[in-house]
Amino acid sequence: MNENIKHIVVDELNSLKQRIIANITSSGQNASGQTIQSLNIVENENGATLFGRFPFGTLETGRKAGRVPKNFQAIILQWMKDKGIQSTPITYLRKPSEKWQPKYTPQQRGDFSLSGAISYKIMTEGTTLYRKGGRKDVHSNEIPTTIGNIKNKLLSFYITEINSIKTNN
Repeated sequence: MNENIKHIVVDELNSLKQRIIANITSSGQNASGQTIQSLNIVENENGATLFGRFPFGTLETGRKAGRVPKNFQAIILQWMKDKGIQSTPITYLRKPSEKWQPKYTPQQRGDFSLSGAISYKIMTEGTTLYRKGGRKDVHSNEIPTTIGNIKNKLLSFYITEINSIKTNN
């Protein structure tokens, strides 16, 4: 592939990446930052590709109900921490003594309970975003813009190349 053409494609993919990051941030979907950090452009002899981590599509579609990873409640608990979500503490009815000391703080108990409820709701009904039908404002609306930009730049590049051809007349 011509290096000038590759440069046009890579520049537009970088622009796309920045717009997607801005959309993720403005939509409030950024928790740990792993999805944003996973966006990378890989160049090869045929051009370039913008990649993201496996669950990237769920930013727009949400997660449907069904099977979940084995440690799903722990994933939700980490998501709660990343988002700064805390539950109401659940105090122990039993009083600590020499024979028994609580294993978790009341706040940890509340967080475990909430993460369990959230993970169960997602497992049985899907995420709220999925139940509402998803959205199209993270990356879907940006891709046609990028394709149009690449087409316009390539067209102007080829027009310049064609105009620079000299004939021997």
